Amino acid sequence: MQTKPIVGVSADRTLIGAHPSHVAGEKYLTAVVDGAQALAVVLPALGYRQLATDIIGAIDGLLFTGSYSNVEPHRYNGPPSEAGTLHDAARDATTLPLLRAAVDAGVPVLAICRGFQEMNVVFGGTLHQNVHTVHGYDDHRESKDDDLDTQYGPSHLLQVVNGGLLSRLASDAQTVHVNSLHAQGIERLGEGLTVEARAPDGLIEAVSVTRARAFALGVQWHPEWKFAADPLSRAIFRAFGDACCERMRIRTGTGVADASFVNP
Repeated sequence: MQTKPIVGVSADRTLIGAHPSHVAGEKYLTAVVDGAQALAVVLPALGYRQLATDIIGAIDGLLFTGSYSNVEPHRYNGPPSEAGTLHDAARDATTLPLLRAAVDAGVPVLAICRGFQEMNVVFGGTLHQNVHTVHGYDDHRESKDDDLDTQYGPSHLLQVVNGGLLSRLASDAQTVHVNSLHAQGIERLGEGLTVEARAPDGLIEAVSVTRARAFALGVQWHPEWKFAADPLSRAIFRAFGDACCERMRIRTGTGVADASFVNP
């Protein structure tokens, strides 16, 4: 009998040598296995829309990872990207339909950084491609010259919206410290999303899917990085894992749906 939920983890399509390959960072896999107490399965970015239904039927949760690539701007009717911007068309073609299908089916979703941006696009929102060039916003990028612990160290406070999903996970704290390693950010919020937290400059940095049937949270920062050392990160992955366990019980026929969960 299955004892742990299965979480699909989105992959980037990249070249290893001359070979197209599908890659997910170890930090995400570790956070799923140890933080959510689940089995992590890397989902290749093959771009087959029709696979979404099969994937949804086989897993108990989905984690959409961060990436160095940007969502292609035509996905949200944005202006062309600057020359040299990294895109991943195969990932877009995989994750965008899959994310919406998961939410509609009541599959728990945790979307991180690029995944957070994907969530906004899926719900009809738009993105700033370079937040640091937009008047009134801070520079949210990391310095590539710093070591990883510095890059992923606390960068700024978040103002947490009272009464929301993130507020509950943060034990009703009004502010929390997070890291910051992104150039893209939300421009127009997607319809059907609820703001959960903002950076000091007003940039939206956490959202939930309004009235979702299961856990559906997107965060702009990286809670997976050394998650065990941060109370909020632990709470996020624990709640995600609990939701995936509930989904597993439903999918395997060993339990009934918990109608008490609805995203705020």
